[in-house]
Amino acid sequence: MSLSTKQSAQSGGQQSGRRFVYQDDELLDKGFDWHQVKRLGHYLKPYSKQILPVIGIMMVVGALTKLLNPLLIAYAIDHVLREGGSHYGDMTLLAQCVAAMLALYVIQWAANNYRIRFTNKIGQKVIYDLRHDLFRNIQSLSFRFFDKRPAGSILVRITNYVNSLQELFTNGVVNLMIDCVQLFGIVFILLFYNVKLGTAIIVTVPIMFLVSTKLRVMIRRSWQVVQTNQSRINAHLNECIQGIKVTQAFTQEKENMAFFEQMNTDNYKAWNRAASLNQAFHPIIEVTGAIGYCILFWFGAYLIQQQEITVGLLVAFATYIGHFWEPINRLGQMYSQMLIAMASSERIFEFIDERPSVAEAANAKILPTVQGNIELSQVEFEYEPGRPALKGINLNVKAGQSIALVGHTGSGKSTIINLLCRFYDISNGTITIDGHNVRDVSISSLRSQIGIVLQDTFIFSGTIRENIRFGRLDATDEEVEFTAKAVRAHDFIMQLPQGYDTEVQERGSMLSMGQRQLISFARALLADPRILILDEATASIDTETELKIQEALKTLLAGRTSFIIAHRLSTIRGADKIVVLEHGVIKEQGTHEELMREMGIYHGLIQAQYRFLREVG
Repeated sequence: MSLSTKQSAQSGGQQSGRRFVYQDDELLDKGFDWHQVKRLGHYLKPYSKQILPVIGIMMVVGALTKLLNPLLIAYAIDHVLREGGSHYGDMTLLAQCVAAMLALYVIQWAANNYRIRFTNKIGQKVIYDLRHDLFRNIQSLSFRFFDKRPAGSILVRITNYVNSLQELFTNGVVNLMIDCVQLFGIVFILLFYNVKLGTAIIVTVPIMFLVSTKLRVMIRRSWQVVQTNQSRINAHLNECIQGIKVTQAFTQEKENMAFFEQMNTDNYKAWNRAASLNQAFHPIIEVTGAIGYCILFWFGAYLIQQQEITVGLLVAFATYIGHFWEPINRLGQMYSQMLIAMASSERIFEFIDERPSVAEAANAKILPTVQGNIELSQVEFEYEPGRPALKGINLNVKAGQSIALVGHTGSGKSTIINLLCRFYDISNGTITIDGHNVRDVSISSLRSQIGIVLQDTFIFSGTIRENIRFGRLDATDEEVEFTAKAVRAHDFIMQLPQGYDTEVQERGSMLSMGQRQLISFARALLADPRILILDEATASIDTETELKIQEALKTLLAGRTSFIIAHRLSTIRGADKIVVLEHGVIKEQGTHEELMREMGIYHGLIQAQYRFLREVG
């Protein structure tokens, strides 16, 4: 989220009630999508051979035991308890009926208990597979994808949205099948024993569905609003945590809190509305059930007088109605659950369906070990249509040369590096390494031969040894320490409490900027890349540390092709070639001495740097 976007959102939230919206979090106003239901069902397919036999048996056993009990009650009332019954007063038969009912309840409990444990296990496997596919695809996406989306918005899809599908996969689908079987069984029994009374009771069902149709649409949209608001909150929280130092440094806590308060209020209202609409299903079921009972006892009493049914059958029908509205109620809740799942799955499959903007060719070759000859020919690139970042770049780099890229901010220095690593694809032209077009080789074989040290280096949670070994996971402890010594990081590491096994906090906050850069140097050099890129890698290092690195670089850069983006004269002066860029065009190139003699752009940059050093010195 840009600062201007946030400021307008804050202003809008306090004055006009407007809210900011991330581009990818616009509401998806779609109907119930059976295609998505099918896609979700696809994740159950691998487990179908395990699910169908167990669920089928447990479902039949559970349904039969529940449907037989009311018939036993009717038999006991009509034949044992009611005066004039064929076994009136037979306590032995009554005890047998009670024992049979108890046995059915025990069997039903055992079947349901086993089914729940089994479906929970399968459901968690499905959620594992879904989250795995989502994360794997996100890992493969190109920089353009992440340029347009806040980290929190991505995070919420992997966590909250996937979690919202757990209930659906663990119990929802199976309960849906059981409830359907139970409903058909009850309808069959009601119509089998008395068509008139059964039809009179069931006629209330269509009325209920007609009344609730409009409500379902409102529920679907309300849950989409909730999901969108939660995504925005997560994105904002992630930004706030990452930028807490800036927030406190500029004393913007109150404004930030006001902005969050507006988002939190919107989410609170959206959730309450969705929950209220969701709960409206239950009263509809209760009212419809009450109407069903009224019809049963009114019409049932009439049929008893006409001797078309017995008292026991009327009691059985009353029990069946109770069992009938239970699954109807659950089906209503299940529909709401499905709507929540739809709102979540729309977002999840959006990311799963996303494809990298930088894709390998179908017949991509493995890039062999390179010498490091690099050529850029008529390279053009634009981050956004109509805003070119590079215009017709031609650059020839011999193996082992060090190339310094110089220019004002936005001149295209980092863009050249991004294109060389194929973080983005060029719009026109070609980039070759040892004659191999980078678009014709596999991305992994290309990047495995390029080492990068960035200005804003990233330190992962874990030990210092693990962070350095990230450059080459199979490196031995001796290789890790040797590399650390080469970049002059060994001494400060050994002064830490556990040395190389010291746990660093998230993003390496316990280390200084210079120390983090040294670890990043060691990580890149441990990978032993043929091409090394230093993108403002010494910008955050003090002069003393930089002197140590300069000594290390003389040895480490030997025999490697290197690209150096820096403003410090000491870093670029010894480069074999200095390339000066301005507005995406190469204006000058040559050695330091050659460019100084030309008295051009480079000369002006160096003079400006000297003046600055004199003023601050």
